[in-house]
Amino acid sequence: LFTQNKDLVNSPAAAKGLKVISVEDQRWARRDIKTTQLLFPSFAKMEAKAQGKDDAWLTEDGLVNEGTSNNAYIVKDGAIITRHLSNDILHGITRAAVLRFAHEAQVKVEERSFSIAEAQAADEAFCTAASAFVTAVVEIDGTTIGNGTPGPVATRLREIYIDESRKGAI
Repeated sequence: LFTQNKDLVNSPAAAKGLKVISVEDQRWARRDIKTTQLLFPSFAKMEAKAQGKDDAWLTEDGLVNEGTSNNAYIVKDGAIITRHLSNDILHGITRAAVLRFAHEAQVKVEERSFSIAEAQAADEAFCTAASAFVTAVVEIDGTTIGNGTPGPVATRLREIYIDESRKGAI
């Protein structure tokens, strides 16, 4: 058993955004099954840290699968774009909640693949995870995303996620 003292609501990473690198995904073909085999994502995250970055997005055939421990998204012209559900990504309960909140807020969502180049040209990028909620990504492989600060869509989705989580808290 282990725990960590981490302020998820007032996260410094959420305030400034993450810097990520892309790493070719070397995992097996059933990534949607959460197992203890998280060795490669751990290596990818360590590589990102060695390069002075926060995380890595795992790619295959030039397309983004997901982050090392999170789901990946971009925003272009107000639409959220994220990988479609398949065996290639962990489906994520935070992902499901955030996409539901986006639909309820009448934000267009496209579930399709996207490339690192498309992500670098996006208006915003962000990731979701139970341990990070919605956190903006402000740099990918050295390219600044948007204006280099958390954008309005990611910021608003984070606010909605936190508000809805508090409503359901015991």
